[in-house]
Amino acid sequence: MTKVKCGLIQMSLKADTSESVEVIRQAMLDAHLPLIESAANQGVQVLCFQEVFTQAYFCPSQDNKWYQSAEKIPDGPTVKLMQGLAKKHAMVLVVPIYEEDVTGVYYNTAAVIDADGSYLGKYRKNHIPDVAPGFWEKHYFKPGNHGYPVFDTAYCKLGVYICYDRHFPEGWRALALNGAEYIVNPSATVAGLSEYLWELEQPASAAANGVFIGAINRVGKEAPWDEKMGEFYGSSYIVNPNGKIEAQASRDKDELLVHEIDLDMVKQVRNGWQFLRDRRPETYADLTEGYQWSPKKSL
Repeated sequence: MTKVKCGLIQMSLKADTSESVEVIRQAMLDAHLPLIESAANQGVQVLCFQEVFTQAYFCPSQDNKWYQSAEKIPDGPTVKLMQGLAKKHAMVLVVPIYEEDVTGVYYNTAAVIDADGSYLGKYRKNHIPDVAPGFWEKHYFKPGNHGYPVFDTAYCKLGVYICYDRHFPEGWRALALNGAEYIVNPSATVAGLSEYLWELEQPASAAANGVFIGAINRVGKEAPWDEKMGEFYGSSYIVNPNGKIEAQASRDKDELLVHEIDLDMVKQVRNGWQFLRDRRPETYADLTEGYQWSPKKSL
């Protein structure tokens, strides 16, 4: 059996949003470091943090202050710090941060660092929401332009899909077809309809694609935006290729969730269901060619 011990960290904001982005970044890093150490002590091999983990989830505002929190990847301070920790602990790290490509061009990105500390690459969030009550992400992020890469890490073939991406089944399928065995989805999502979907969409996507998924969410409230946004509900979890949640964190506490997955289950489930074999991509062309449904096409 090919077993991999996975970790997910969910956390509340550790500084006031009125503070500078540097103060917030340091507070969040300081809070994560003991949990990273704890993960290492428990033998975690692949560890993922929540969406833009070094900052507030600033998208309920449209304040240019937050552009200052963007960092270069891989040459920025957070990725460099994490490369050292990955090497120290022989741990794969998925590091979701706000990325500056060039001045004025920013992405919602996750850097992937291998267990020897080497930088493997990055995934840029492809689907960018701009919806009420406060997910004004188009003010901050360009849509990703790196496709759906899968990273051949020391322990597994790893994919990344970020927050709002999870509502779009095409990306999960692309990652599975690109060879992913384990896909992480770092998120920042608040109570409401999203909470019902939280335990519906990702288990369904895991089953449809025969993969393990690690879903990570924030916890707590982030003033002053909480008045319209509400509360992040945590509940991070790991779901298997049959769509069954195998381990889940609390709804309201900072937490390191540790769980061992058996990658042999990917092959077992795919050979049983054969969803990837039985796809009919030649019948799906309209989906990518500006398809508009009409009764004639349904005949």
